[in-house]
Amino acid sequence: MAGLARDGHGGLVVLGDAFNMAHRQAIVALAARYRVLAVYGDRSFIPIGGLMSYDTDLPDLFGRASSYVDRILKGAKASDLPVQLPLKFWMAINLKTAQALGVTVAPFLVNNADDVIE
Repeated sequence: MAGLARDGHGGLVVLGDAFNMAHRQAIVALAARYRVLAVYGDRSFIPIGGLMSYDTDLPDLFGRASSYVDRILKGAKASDLPVQLPLKFWMAINLKTAQALGVTVAPFLVNNADDVIE
């Protein structure tokens, strides 16, 4: 984080993997301390001070997965079913964090976000 802050031209993309999820409090705190702009791959980073997240809408994915289970239980071979890609995404923005970092978030992003913390 200190290196990113010194460079002044970087940002951080934090994936929603198990390690980052387990250490999200520390990651968000360090990004704030060093004033590093970060986008997170899981919305749970936003209420604790993360700037912005963009991730898949998991309830939608799970809901669509049930149709695959139904098809398999009715005899379809899993290998014959097409791969499904996410269709719905979720964007969250923490405007308190943006203000603390001195960042202006474009109104277009704010208006199109699914969740905005003011």
